Amino acid sequence: MLKRILLALDSSDSGPVAVSFTMALASQATEVRVLHINEFLVGGRGLTLETSAESGVLLDDALLQLRSCGLMASGVVASGTCSSVADCIVAEAQGWSADAIVLGSARRRGLRRIACQGVRERVVRASCLPVLIAPAPLRVADADLARAQAAAGRRGPVSRLHH
Repeated sequence: MLKRILLALDSSDSGPVAVSFTMALASQATEVRVLHINEFLVGGRGLTLETSAESGVLLDDALLQLRSCGLMASGVVASGTCSSVADCIVAEAQGWSADAIVLGSARRRGLRRIACQGVRERVVRASCLPVLIAPAPLRVADADLARAQAAAGRRGPVSRLHH
């Protein structure tokens, strides 16, 4: 049984899936620490990808979901370069004495992956803890969504998923 889970959360569409995945893994006795690292823009002279308010909203939303399920949850926002994100995650997990690390499954390709985006792989290599990767978010094309809504009729809501 996991007693302490570090959930490393980013602002991609994999974030909500990682929160749900963590809720499914956790028991009522599990503590969850949510970590969001606001990355500095490359060449941005100290500017980050998100404002501190945007980072705070992301963290607060995750904490609200976790706490609404009865889980003990705390959170922290840190800043780092794209090359230091994995090290920050591992250091926070070790410093907090986590039993496992949960990451989202954002799949970046091409230049974004080459430009310091292989966070999952670097966390797996750098950590001695189990690293659990939440499943990739389901992607539905507009045509598929329209067919699903037509098939569902009035049976229930079908929400739009990002594509």
